[in-house]
Amino acid sequence: MVVYLYQLNKVLIAVQYPKNKEIGVYMEFQLLYWYWLVIGMFLVVAEIFIASFTILWFGLGALVVGITEIFFTMTIGVQILLWTGSSVFFTVLWFKVIKPKMALSHHGNNARESAIGESGLVIKTPTDSTQGRIRFSTPIMDQDEWSFICDVPVELGDRLHVKSISGNVLMVMKLN
Repeated sequence: MVVYLYQLNKVLIAVQYPKNKEIGVYMEFQLLYWYWLVIGMFLVVAEIFIASFTILWFGLGALVVGITEIFFTMTIGVQILLWTGSSVFFTVLWFKVIKPKMALSHHGNNARESAIGESGLVIKTPTDSTQGRIRFSTPIMDQDEWSFICDVPVELGDRLHVKSISGNVLMVMKLN
């Protein structure tokens, strides 16, 4: 005897009792396309609040699985394999292709001038004996983090804007 439970014409759970009177339970779990779309959107939106820049690739991978599941029915194993593969693909694409091209665009004679006006977040506040550190979302002259000097007191998480560059130190200003 086989019992099937359906949701949107897809088998969610199948329970089978073999003819030889041994009770066996076989379960097949199927994630529907909209589960993947919701998970993907959640992860992409979570990237806004968690500045790690890694969750985005898992979210894009989940969106790929959701869109693919609309057109092709896949088992949970194939879905997870596609999610893993597409997440790795997006991560490698970012770190090996896109990010280096962005860094190359900030080289050359105009690199210092293009850095003026860029904004970043304070990740280490300056003290009497050390300079502060600022992190940028896109590299400035091939670096994500820079030492900085500011005329006014700053706190962690403040957004600062570059007003000039002096050697390897940025002169920044705080905009209210």
